[in-house]
Amino acid sequence: MRKLIMAAAVLLFGAVMLSAQNLPDVQVENMSGEQVGIRTVVTGKPVIISFWGVTCKPCITELNTLNSIMEDWLEQVDFDIIAVSVDDTRFIARAKSMVQGYGWQFNCVFDRNQDLKRAMNVSLTPQTFIVDAGGKIVYSHSGYTPGSEQELLDKLIEISGD
Repeated sequence: MRKLIMAAAVLLFGAVMLSAQNLPDVQVENMSGEQVGIRTVVTGKPVIISFWGVTCKPCITELNTLNSIMEDWLEQVDFDIIAVSVDDTRFIARAKSMVQGYGWQFNCVFDRNQDLKRAMNVSLTPQTFIVDAGGKIVYSHSGYTPGSEQELLDKLIEISGD
């Protein structure tokens, strides 16, 4: 029982620490190949940030799902999506090609040196975050199963105050 209480305390502490974190100020590459600060890509409204890689099938499934439901969600809450490719230099061209091929209607950036990935302690993809309008990380989730995107919508609605 004591171990269970300690584990719960550690999880709670981790959740508190996560909610207190701000989005780090790290450079990423946009679709045009220019270096931009990730904070400049966030536009002052809640944003889903999803880390993905070209060989990660659950990542592609999640992003395709978000792309297909984004329009419906925007009727309920104003938000953005940023897909962050963690692929290195060898796969950047393939990642950009995939973005265009899938027709994703959200912002896609490329973390070629994985600086943002490290700054946000991402170890597995897909890793999805929600950042509030003030730049605070308020939600984090690893992995993807169909239907789990509903958690994202629920959190977006919660933090939007609507």
